[in-house]
Amino acid sequence: MPFLLLALLANVGIKSTMAIPVIEEKDFEREVLRSELPVLVDFYADWCGPCKTMEPEVVALSHELKDKAKVVKVNIDKSKVLSQRLRIQSVPTTMVFAGGRIAAAEVGALRRDQMRQMIEPFLPRAEGALRAAEVAQLLAQHQVALVDTRDPPVFARMHLPGAVNIPLSEISNRLAELHMLPAEPVLYCRGGEQSKELATRLASEGTPVAFLEGGVLAWEAEGLPVERPD
Repeated sequence: MPFLLLALLANVGIKSTMAIPVIEEKDFEREVLRSELPVLVDFYADWCGPCKTMEPEVVALSHELKDKAKVVKVNIDKSKVLSQRLRIQSVPTTMVFAGGRIAAAEVGALRRDQMRQMIEPFLPRAEGALRAAEVAQLLAQHQVALVDTRDPPVFARMHLPGAVNIPLSEISNRLAELHMLPAEPVLYCRGGEQSKELATRLASEGTPVAFLEGGVLAWEAEGLPVERPD
């Protein structure tokens, strides 16, 4: 790491370790409690075997959450007052801070997906984004209508309950159909990215529409029902 960058990090009380900032006790309030983004904090110790095992998972999550959240580490042996104040009794302990408060906490070594689940509810969301559980609830209340933007053969094999099929390439020419649906439309695709991009474009053109965050994959991950026509 360039010397100048090391010097700058030292000045703010942050040390570099495998790309994860290590926050010193005196900087915890500024770096974590006052952060505008949610913060996942990995409390660890140099002598802790499970902490070392968990390290690659923390690094991977940090890259995954870039610009959406902060991921930092705290060495409990060098931040004893803070550890006592937060009642850290064993390591690794993982906490999520949002709005200056502890929003979630888990003790023990965690996988990346487990940490992601902890911080997911507090991540900034794109305009119009709805999570699978939210869509399922709205669907049960007949407040939304699902629009499958995948190709017809894929839709024919499996789709979400009651969905209509308007392929991605046809949406722009079939906007009137969205307004004719019996409830507010919610777009979805396989993984969520295409429907997110489409919703963003439509919103910029004056037609805001919701989309299913994570798409079919997120829906199935929640164990929600799908339709598979015979």
